[in-house]
Amino acid sequence: MFKLSKERKDKELRQTFVDTISELMDENPKLVLYEADLGGASGTTKLKEKHGDKFIQAGIAEANMIGMAAGLSIKGYVPFVHTFAPFSTRRALDQIFISGAYAGNTVNIWGSDPGFCAGANGGTHSTYDDISIMRNIPGVTVLAPADSVQFEWCIKQVANIKGVNYIRANRKDNPKIYEEGSTFELGKGNVLREGNDIVIYSIGELLSYALEAAEELEKHGIQAQVIDMFSLKPFDKTVVKEASKDKKLAITFENHNVLGGLGSSVSEVLTDNAICTKLVRIGVEERFGQVGDPELQRLDYNLTTENVVNTVLDNIGE
Repeated sequence: MFKLSKERKDKELRQTFVDTISELMDENPKLVLYEADLGGASGTTKLKEKHGDKFIQAGIAEANMIGMAAGLSIKGYVPFVHTFAPFSTRRALDQIFISGAYAGNTVNIWGSDPGFCAGANGGTHSTYDDISIMRNIPGVTVLAPADSVQFEWCIKQVANIKGVNYIRANRKDNPKIYEEGSTFELGKGNVLREGNDIVIYSIGELLSYALEAAEELEKHGIQAQVIDMFSLKPFDKTVVKEASKDKKLAITFENHNVLGGLGSSVSEVLTDNAICTKLVRIGVEERFGQVGDPELQRLDYNLTTENVVNTVLDNIGE
């Protein structure tokens, strides 16, 4: 079971990836990792020193990398692949769909630096649509961990799940949310804070800001429930139904387009179950990625604690 951490500083998620994959390679001789010319940036070239030919450099050929990984899956291997989130989804979509999901092969994908996390790499390396793309493919698992503890759990979990599994996560560090050793459950949202007035659903890089918003709203006499919906597929419809039905307002808050991601997932549940709670989706609207410091980009896209607080106050008042 998960427990909230009292610490704020976390280690970089790329180090978590290297450490966890190395551990899994020790346990499973058929686990391999493909890199699309990003071994230096992700730190995974260190794996070559210890694990030799289990580390495969595919070069800047992401679609080919997915195809090769699917081929090894046919032979009983457990392939992981890594590159920027847009290159591991948009650029290689047909290979993921046909060679991976349609063919029943296993490909575990880490799409790194989603959304504003791409920073100075710019708009070509940014994606606010990867959740939408991946959750539309039959049988695909889609996860968005918030910190290193949850990321490690996700990596170990998908290593034992056949099929296409997609994890979107920052390479750098996020504020720490969970205590070491916490465990989670696929298809289950994590209630991080209770509140009877409104509910905030969030994921990944913005989860800590959702918790900050709840603390700020308490000063206005508004009790906000905060739920981590890291498992975007399978998705916890039950917690959304139960948490939303008696609330004055529901908010979704994500480092993704408001179309097709967490906001759409929650909206679908409310609509399908005739739950009339008002929903406001906070995310990126009709914008491409851009070059710039991730923090400045986050502010520019208005993915802030202040925006969540003001949105709540505008909708239900003080």
